[in-house]
Amino acid sequence: MNAALPPACPDTRLLDEFQRDLPLVPRPFAAMGQALGLTESAVLDRLCRLVAAGRVTRVGATCRPNTAGASTLAALAIPEPRIEEVAAIVAAEPGVNHSYLREDDWNLWFVATAPDQPTLDESLARIEAATGLGVLSLPLVRPFNIDLGFPLRGPRAPLGLDRPADLSVLQGEDRPLMQALSSGLALVPRPFAALADTLGRSEADVIARIATLARARLLTRVGVIVRHRALGWTANAMVVWQLPDAAIEPAGRALAQVPGVTLCYQRRAEPGVWDWPLFCMIHARSRPEAMAVLDHARALPELAAAPHKILFSTRCFKQVGALIQDAA
Repeated sequence: MNAALPPACPDTRLLDEFQRDLPLVPRPFAAMGQALGLTESAVLDRLCRLVAAGRVTRVGATCRPNTAGASTLAALAIPEPRIEEVAAIVAAEPGVNHSYLREDDWNLWFVATAPDQPTLDESLARIEAATGLGVLSLPLVRPFNIDLGFPLRGPRAPLGLDRPADLSVLQGEDRPLMQALSSGLALVPRPFAALADTLGRSEADVIARIATLARARLLTRVGVIVRHRALGWTANAMVVWQLPDAAIEPAGRALAQVPGVTLCYQRRAEPGVWDWPLFCMIHARSRPEAMAVLDHARALPELAAAPHKILFSTRCFKQVGALIQDAA
């Protein structure tokens, strides 16, 4: 059941204050509890309940696209009678981590991830072969804001522009660590110690390395990763814009700072097939609320008279962490 949490609910504070900046200390849930006026066991109980209820996917991290692995946003144009069948095929592909039905001829949109580009290409080819449908693949060109972590209460605020990643920080041993964070930490008092045991590393080393990867923006967020639809944010629209190349960067930078715009990036266009290179997401609790955010965006001088279209999501088929490395 999709229902918003009451503003005063301790769960709301927990989710609001720790969607990012998870305390990187040996007992992070005790530190969270101290900030919230709760015991460590109460924080863990709440998180376990929120995961079981489908309101939280994991406590862990989101990994920056195309750093430790490869990824793309892809779409299929599925005839109405085949939506359930094809959506199930796409969701069964291990590298697909997000899959949504949207209001457009290209109606199934999904994020495909893999350890490297050849493996990603093989994944998309399997989907094409299994469905008999062509996959529209739109790789990321330039991020303006890729940190989907916004307050669940209070007025909407700009999320700010993305900082470039420092790829020089990346080391070979980071892949298993990033995969574990993408899959989620164990909900135990000392989750970093538990993770260190599985990786053959020390707790202090794991904590220090996570902090380094986060500072370098290879981890875009470390915290509680929520399912917005399950928390009442059900009017979510992907808005795409048609602009000449020279106009994309100024428009993207302006669009990313509109309150209520939760993601913003440029993707590769496919001339004659998909001529909409600038993307943004609007997460809202109602369609009027989403349209009010869009009205603000449409009023930007950088987007004046720019053709655009709105693709509201109507159903979520899959939402898990990214695939950074193949299972052993």
